Amino acid sequence: MAKRSKLYCARLAILDRQKLQSLPEAMAVLKKMPACKFDETVELALRLGVDPKQTDQVVRGAVSLPHGTGKHVRVAVIASGDAAQAAQTAGADIVGYEELLERIKGGWLEFDVMIATPAAMQKVRTLGKVLGPRGLMPNPKTGTVTDDTATAVKEAKAGRVEYRADKGGVVHVPVGKLSFAPEKLTENALAVLHALHRARPAAVKGQFVLSITVSATMSPGVRVDAREAEKA
Repeated sequence: MAKRSKLYCARLAILDRQKLQSLPEAMAVLKKMPACKFDETVELALRLGVDPKQTDQVVRGAVSLPHGTGKHVRVAVIASGDAAQAAQTAGADIVGYEELLERIKGGWLEFDVMIATPAAMQKVRTLGKVLGPRGLMPNPKTGTVTDDTATAVKEAKAGRVEYRADKGGVVHVPVGKLSFAPEKLTENALAVLHALHRARPAAVKGQFVLSITVSATMSPGVRVDAREAEKA
């Protein structure tokens, strides 16, 4: 078992790990923990009552956080013509087509989000082995395959985050930085919860969100009352 740092132990000491908190209370607990030397990312982890092996129970999508992520998002766009020009005007970090695809094929991956037009996807899919494992493959469900590249770029820059249930039915989503006010972190977390409920597969019966935990990069997890959070 790895040795815990002094910071982690100090944070753990002020946490009642058995208590279920409301979302606002959980965010307030994170804010009260001894400070770290950098602005940590706050993450929401949700265990869903789904069977990801079933194709009719896949949970995947994207949501725009009302207060953003606090992170500079680098956006690459694969497009040509008017769609490329619109993406450039909207603030994309890099826009291209054939040459950009070759550059990525050669190992260049200095971007956080890739957006592509439907017409470009045939060639983008050839980079599946490069983009897929890194979660960078554009997908219509997350709004990153579209002819409206301007809107997609603006949403990505403003704090649009993707979510996807893993093999264990758990979703991990960043909801901001620890420097954010607890109210803003709570509102971002609620935006994710509401998006997940809209994406609930019809095949899922019973309780959808089984458990919720919030944590910062270097902190232990704070347990949230999932039933109470679902009412918010």
